[in-house]
Amino acid sequence: MSFEIPKSSREKLKKKLNFIYDKKTTAEFYPRLEEFIIDFAEKHPDLREQEQDAARLTEKDSVVICYGDHIQSEGEAPLQTLNEFFKNYLKESISTIHLLPFFPYSSDDGFAVIDYKKVNPELGDWSDIEALKQNFSLMFDAVINHISAESEWFKKFKEQEGKYANYFIEADPEKDYSEVTRPRAKPLLTEVETAAGKKHVWTTFSPDQIDLNFKETEVLLEIIDVLLFYAAQGAEIIRLDAIAYLWKEIGTSCIHLPETHKMIQLFKEIFKLAAPTTLILTETNVPHEENISYFGRGVDEADMVYNFTLPPLVLYSFLEEDASKLTEWAASLEELEAANYYFNFLASHDGVGLRPVEGILNENQIEDVVKKVKAKGGLVSYKTNSDGSKSPYEINVSYVDAVRDQDKKIESQVKQFMASQAIMLALQGVPGIYLHSLLGSGNYEQGVKETGAKRRINREKLDRDRLLSELNEQGSFRKQVFDSYRELLKLRQENKAFAPDSPQKILDLNQKVFAVQRGEAEQRITALTNVSAETVELELKADLFKAENGSLLRDIITEEDYKIENDSLKLKLTPYQNRWLKARG
Repeated sequence: MSFEIPKSSREKLKKKLNFIYDKKTTAEFYPRLEEFIIDFAEKHPDLREQEQDAARLTEKDSVVICYGDHIQSEGEAPLQTLNEFFKNYLKESISTIHLLPFFPYSSDDGFAVIDYKKVNPELGDWSDIEALKQNFSLMFDAVINHISAESEWFKKFKEQEGKYANYFIEADPEKDYSEVTRPRAKPLLTEVETAAGKKHVWTTFSPDQIDLNFKETEVLLEIIDVLLFYAAQGAEIIRLDAIAYLWKEIGTSCIHLPETHKMIQLFKEIFKLAAPTTLILTETNVPHEENISYFGRGVDEADMVYNFTLPPLVLYSFLEEDASKLTEWAASLEELEAANYYFNFLASHDGVGLRPVEGILNENQIEDVVKKVKAKGGLVSYKTNSDGSKSPYEINVSYVDAVRDQDKKIESQVKQFMASQAIMLALQGVPGIYLHSLLGSGNYEQGVKETGAKRRINREKLDRDRLLSELNEQGSFRKQVFDSYRELLKLRQENKAFAPDSPQKILDLNQKVFAVQRGEAEQRITALTNVSAETVELELKADLFKAENGSLLRDIITEEDYKIENDSLKLKLTPYQNRWLKARG
């Protein structure tokens, strides 16, 4: 089937390229780009023929974040083990699996990719990815800010072979890089020996993760090839890892540069042409206003952004037993354009980032969070500031252990942790659930001791048989969390009020209660969460529910009914209780 790029799209692509590069470079490069897009589109007409729905994400959508080998069984490819577990226990609960980098890698648990187009043979092969796709939607990582020092691209750079001599960013170590934003307390430049002598290359994250040079159009074409390849392999959402650092200009912060935004817009325009149902999710662990800038204008940039402020702010609420900061922040969130979504999460393979609460919590409050989490066995990673000082960048801890009080009875610990998760599930957006949260996993201290890597504290690999045994153990913490989580996900799927773009209203009722109303009319749900160890009594006006005396509201979690009398509803929230109230028809 022949395919042509519409004139309007050609103009948009050229305009973006002119902004990133210059007219001469664009004139030379654009014909190759157009030929590449047309070739891909003609080979994959199925991607263009998929039904496009502006609101294709619904209340039935939720994402589980996991590594390909998170669940293992001896003698079996980990991706097959993972597929069987998800198919048997989660098919009715979640829609999408976010597979963290499953490619061959050299470090950083997958984020130093050696080959973008291969499946790590220790996990399985592309047929295993295809098998997962039969049961779930998939999210892939595009780790395109950098590539492994062991990649063929970098090996050829060191040999100074042809075009590869320009694939990486060379820099003079004598220049001033003090303005560059540093997410790690490691050197920005790494010295390497090449066929042309010693060179210093840009390494934002580690000496094994070499930043790609997007000023070279050959690199851009390679990456566009990778992104479309992922779409062809079944990725319905593509996560752009560490994308904020993509473009570098000495004398700037080298984060959020206009060229970076324009590059994402270019990717989006290409997806509209060749794989229009593929969504872009940007990963930018920064303060909220910087984070949401990646939506661009309308839907011309990212379709989804991580709601990075949520994890530290929810954690603060439970540690302080005070939801007022969370309530104030949530009430300030702007209404998003249609087909733009928050990716709400509390835990991930990384730690709990602290930069996103800058300006919301003061230094003393942040330090208090750090102190309390360290007392629970958590660790802290630091970043280097422009003046050479260091400050906390993220807390490394299992979110389970960060929230729960292990001195309490198991049932109380479950309520405490699930209260935090219920807040995420109720908010406007798409929930992203880390597998270890779903399974109620605590700190994996052995992993830190064995590797020295702080982030290993929440990256434990689980033996399938042992996991299943624990999930079948009546009264165990793991079983109670898993069962409770699946029940909340089921309730979420059954109620249109929880659609990602359903209306949201934050209620300020009590400093110990986080309250949000979702949906409209008979679909409306009022979600209440007590973030404290105290029982809280509430008297809610009938107007809040747009209901009359005698009307009944049902807590869809407990299936208890409540009657509005004297124009109000009186109810109690026991410690860490969730209530999802809905008018009873």
